[in-house]
Amino acid sequence: MQSRFDRRTVLKAGAAFAAASVVPAWAQDKPKLRFAAVFSDKDIRADMIRRLAGDVAADFTIEPFYGGTLFKQGTELVALQRDNLELGNVAPQDISKQLPSWSVLTSAYTFRDANHVLAFFASDLGVQMKTQAEDQLKIKILGPTFFGTRQVGLKPKKKIATPADLAGIKLRMPPGDAWQLLGRSLGANPTPMAYAETYTGLQTGAIDGQDNPLPNVQNMKFYEVMSQIVLTSHLVAFDVLCMNLKAWNAMGPAKQKSFQAAVDKALGWSVQEHLKRETELADGFKKQGLDIYTPDIAAFRAHAQKIYLASDEAKSWAPGILDKIGAVR
Repeated sequence: MQSRFDRRTVLKAGAAFAAASVVPAWAQDKPKLRFAAVFSDKDIRADMIRRLAGDVAADFTIEPFYGGTLFKQGTELVALQRDNLELGNVAPQDISKQLPSWSVLTSAYTFRDANHVLAFFASDLGVQMKTQAEDQLKIKILGPTFFGTRQVGLKPKKKIATPADLAGIKLRMPPGDAWQLLGRSLGANPTPMAYAETYTGLQTGAIDGQDNPLPNVQNMKFYEVMSQIVLTSHLVAFDVLCMNLKAWNAMGPAKQKSFQAAVDKALGWSVQEHLKRETELADGFKKQGLDIYTPDIAAFRAHAQKIYLASDEAKSWAPGILDKIGAVR
């Protein structure tokens, strides 16, 4: 009698376990998309990713890694290509290392503002360049992640009117040839340095300045170790949100469409938040005692374009592409 009771108990327990395991097994089948970026979890773009994660939560789990904790700055693209990462915030400068024609998108004064960037990627020319990158690099480009307009922030109090005034200024730039060229195009002495080391570099005098959008200056507290911000507006800053091609193809057409719609919504929200924050921060930095002013933009633009057009990078540009990008509305 006891033996029959034990067998029934075991059978019931097994059935109960099987029923209980249905939900966890289903949940485990939901794809996990790891996202890697160099920006901090306090960044507007981190809020953008959180919004995206919420909108796609029924189908996917997005697991974010901020501050370069999963892959260091500049290695996200290769991680995507090697199937070591599902989602990444990739600088166009990193794409241009493998696809030189993209370097035109990283040159100074190519874009007027954030809306120009968005209009370009939606245009026939933008789609053409995006498709070229996807085909050759084997990644999926979901869209541009605007994060502000890059301005020059300096520790010295020297007044800057033209590129000649930046001669000898050690300006921190991210590592990589494209970034160093950008620094030279401003008339400065570009100094490669990791983003996370920039505050200490300014504090110790290892560098004289840095170039970043105002929200980054706020997030990283660079304003504490600077005396002025020169509104050169030399680069409308954007990265591209990219996806591992295997993970993208595994979604299927229906989920691809809904995922892309969620991405577009999140990117649009981020643009508006950045534009609003830039206006607020300019006023706030002035109140904190920083000198904020606009130099001779025409002089900076002319100098920058002269440097770029004489560079090796420009040899890979399609004829007349700067004018074509400029004509996009």
